[in-house]
Amino acid sequence: MEKRLHLSMVSPVRSMFAGEVVQVTAPGVNGSFTILPNHADFISELHPGEVKVITVDGMTQYYAVSGGFLEVHRNEVILLAETAERAEEIDIQRAEASKKRAEDRLRQRKADMDDARARLALLRAIARIRVSGKSS
Repeated sequence: MEKRLHLSMVSPVRSMFAGEVVQVTAPGVNGSFTILPNHADFISELHPGEVKVITVDGMTQYYAVSGGFLEVHRNEVILLAETAERAEEIDIQRAEASKKRAEDRLRQRKADMDDARARLALLRAIARIRVSGKSS
């Protein structure tokens, strides 16, 4: 039985991670899930939230993603993120300002407002704030 996974995490602008890991936790649309070695083949849509990666040397790394897809096939994990940021890259003031703007938009509820888009903006901001407090 294999004791590790190979993870490739990419966004449209860069490769975020490529290497051997022992665990990946990601935010699915129906809740968070964890992938361990020898996981069944699997595909999931991702929700805005936190990705937690534990490398083979025991280091834990955190990323904020705004959505995307994850595929597992024969201990190979491919995570395609719409956007992704490492915990240490997140500007907390900017994330908090984004959260406030999204909350204000949802409170004002104008007729021409896209409710779903405003809720997603709020979820992205919350994910960035949560992840920013975690060190890799």
